[in-house]
Amino acid sequence: MAFEELKASISMILDEIAKRPEDRHVLQEQLREKISELEKTGQPVPEDFRKFEADLEDDGADDLFDNLPV
Repeated sequence: MAFEELKASISMILDEIAKRPEDRHVLQEQLREKISELEKTGQPVPEDFRKFEADLEDDGADDLFDNLPV
């Protein structure tokens, strides 16, 4: 897949995450796969994609603690 196609695919996934936050875990995996494809082509991964992926990762870590008693 060409660089511009991968960027477009990643942008579509980010849009879907914004529309369907309840499905973000599934979409996050798709995002990781596309970013990995981008890395394999030797192309730079745009910083905003990396930041969004990191933010999703942080949100997921917070979810692990939601059911802990206080």
